[in-house]
Amino acid sequence: MLGLARLPRFSAQKNLSLFVGLVCGVSGLVWHAVTLWLLIHVLGGIALSIGNVASFIGLQLALIALIGSAESSLRGLSAGLLVLAGLITVNTGGQVPAGAGNPMSWQIELHILVSLFAYGLLTVGAIVALYGLIQDVRLRAGMLSSVNQLFAPLETTEKLLFGITSTGFLALLVAVSTGFAFVDNLFAQHLVHKTALSLLALLLFGLLLGGRRFAGWRGKRAIYLYLGGFLILCLAYFGTRFVLEDILGRSWG
Repeated sequence: MLGLARLPRFSAQKNLSLFVGLVCGVSGLVWHAVTLWLLIHVLGGIALSIGNVASFIGLQLALIALIGSAESSLRGLSAGLLVLAGLITVNTGGQVPAGAGNPMSWQIELHILVSLFAYGLLTVGAIVALYGLIQDVRLRAGMLSSVNQLFAPLETTEKLLFGITSTGFLALLVAVSTGFAFVDNLFAQHLVHKTALSLLALLLFGLLLGGRRFAGWRGKRAIYLYLGGFLILCLAYFGTRFVLEDILGRSWG
């Protein structure tokens, strides 16, 4: 409904579409948050399966989409983020490992929450990057139609991407720093690969921000570098966790 509010043919129903879209979005967000909390917080501990983490990221996507819908030019993107958040939630569902959750100190819980926040925010950035790439291709090919109303101006998309990159970089930096400060014996907990890949992703995001600041990087070069850093970050968490839990039968902590 948020996307329809951007199309000229539905301009007469713009306010109604926006209202219905926001009501549905907020209702879904609240339901998602409550359900996810019940799945994660079990028996006094925390259950962090791949499905629960993906669902947490989906929750962030929905939240940022609803916030972004306050800007009319971003409502097409917001609609896409909401659809993706719904697909992530439906496909992953909630997964609660057998037995109790893992009791953790507040320091470790802080590290995990900051890490999840960073991953979720940078996931939104990856979607914005793809959105900008599609937009750039359409403009270069002269593909002009009413569908273009779903896209924000390319300059707005790029500013949004680098704003997300800056915040995500800082969050990831805090996550890596708290990991070094609070997690004991990374080698014994099989976290060395995750840490190394996270540091590499942090380096790429920092390089991107530096290139933007001092060399004016933009367009496809910036988008491809961002997506490269994001893929490494995904491999750092989801790849490592999949190998540990599903292949080697080991837990994270």
